[in-house]
Amino acid sequence: MKRYSFLPLFIYILLLYAANAERITIAVSANMGSVISALNEKFCSRYPDIEVRTVLGSSGKLTAQIEKGAPYGLFLSADRAYPETLLKKRVAIGEIKIYAKGAIVLFSAGKVDLSKGMELLEEGSIERVVIPDPATAPYGRAALEALEKAGLYEKVASKLLYAQSVSQSAVYVTKAADIGIVAKSILFSAQMRRFKKGRDWVDIDPSLYTPIEQGAVLLKRSLGVEAYAKYYDFLSSPQARSLLEKYGYILPRKEKR
Repeated sequence: MKRYSFLPLFIYILLLYAANAERITIAVSANMGSVISALNEKFCSRYPDIEVRTVLGSSGKLTAQIEKGAPYGLFLSADRAYPETLLKKRVAIGEIKIYAKGAIVLFSAGKVDLSKGMELLEEGSIERVVIPDPATAPYGRAALEALEKAGLYEKVASKLLYAQSVSQSAVYVTKAADIGIVAKSILFSAQMRRFKKGRDWVDIDPSLYTPIEQGAVLLKRSLGVEAYAKYYDFLSSPQARSLLEKYGYILPRKEKR
């Protein structure tokens, strides 16, 4: 007797779903690396027919890619300046959504007295200080501004090492530098949670730098693809706001309707 093999029904359904899923690609600032997977998971549980692909990088480099035609439909920047640039160049559309506010911290993987605050950077025992590259990373510009306002930049300029992104700056601190100024959110990732507030990192006085308003904007490639608008709106949802707060972000005030 001839035997026939049939795929189980649930496997067939999964294959059918995968074939019909709507795929979107979003560009995301590297400081969001710790939370973006959790955000995507929440989003896809709400919209199971949408598949999200994420490209991480510094906001400046992602902006350059977008201007050159990279296939992204939504941009989650580390500030609002880059989205404003894209709007002026008519590469982006709609309005900029401030989905979170970031913060910077003083972080060390070694045994240093963080209670001294930023003045610690002047000490002879501190030879290498990492910050994200201010040319492409808004968190790097915030770090530089904090150093200048604290009257420390000229004293520590020769010690500075520039990382390509906020995520890379945190890695440098753990492997090649004595201390660094990094995005607070990075320290909430699964890989970095072993580092504790007070012992390994401390907040930097927010009055020393301009508030880091992280802006999301829809790009021209989102036209005709409703899934991008759904993700843009999702960033204001209670689920997204709860996750962002959990990962060290300050929540913007909810817009009144």
